[in-house]
Amino acid sequence: MTTRPEPRTLEVLSSETLSPSMHRLALGGAGLVGFPGGQAGGYIKLMLPAEGERPLVRTYTIRRQSPEALTVDFALHGQEEAGPATRFALEAQRGATVQIGGPGPAKPLPQGRDFYLVAGDMTALPAIGVNLEELDRGAKGHAAIEIQSEADRQPIDAPPGVTIEWIVNPQPGLAPELLVEAMRAVELPDGDVAAWAACEFSSMRALREFFRGELGLGGDDLYISSYWKHGLEETKHKVLKREDAEAQAA
Repeated sequence: MTTRPEPRTLEVLSSETLSPSMHRLALGGAGLVGFPGGQAGGYIKLMLPAEGERPLVRTYTIRRQSPEALTVDFALHGQEEAGPATRFALEAQRGATVQIGGPGPAKPLPQGRDFYLVAGDMTALPAIGVNLEELDRGAKGHAAIEIQSEADRQPIDAPPGVTIEWIVNPQPGLAPELLVEAMRAVELPDGDVAAWAACEFSSMRALREFFRGELGLGGDDLYISSYWKHGLEETKHKVLKREDAEAQAA
C-alpha cells in the first residue's frame, strides 16, 4: 500500500496575471525541499483554510517545476463567482503560505503516434501546454483550446507539425459542443491516432462519445477527463465523476 506523503507548506514567491482569465503563482520556499523532480504536468492538492471546517481541497496542475518553485496557473471563470482557490490566487501576497498535497501523476500524451488530437478549456491549458511541449519535435497533430477571450491565448512551444486552434467562448461551460465540433472538423491522416482531452463535464461527455464511438479510440490511445462541472463546486463534481465512471464501467 502506497503511503500518502505528508502535506507540505509552501510560500508564495510571486504572483502575476497572465491574461484576463489566467493567474499564475510560483510556490516554493523551505517546504519544497525534497519534493520529487520531473513533476510538470502532474498535480498538487491545494489545502485551503475554511473557518470551522476541514480544509477545502482543490486540484491544480504543475505547469513548470524548478528546484526553487512550482508554477501553478489558475483559470478565472469570468461570469462565475470566484471559488476559494481562485480567491486565494488573486489575493495571495508574496510570503503567504499554503499547504499542498501530492504530487499526483501526470497524464502525458503517448509517444510514437502518427497523429494527436488534443482538446481542452482553460482549466486544462496548463496540462495541454506541458504535454505539447514534451512531444517529440517531429510529432503531428491538432489541438483545440477553448479560451474566454482572444487575450487569453498563450505561447506554447508545440512541435511545428502540431497546429493550435483557439476557440473563444466568453461563457465557459455553456457551449459543450464547441470542442467536439473542432475535433470532428480535423482531417485525420492514415496511421495511429491518440487523443487527450480535459474540460467541463458536458463537453467531456460529447468528446468521449466522439473519440470512443466514432474514432474507436481507447486504452493507451485515449485520455479523457472532466476537470469541472458548470454550477458545481469540486467536491460535488468528484461525486458526479465517480458516478459517471461507474456507469461507463457497467
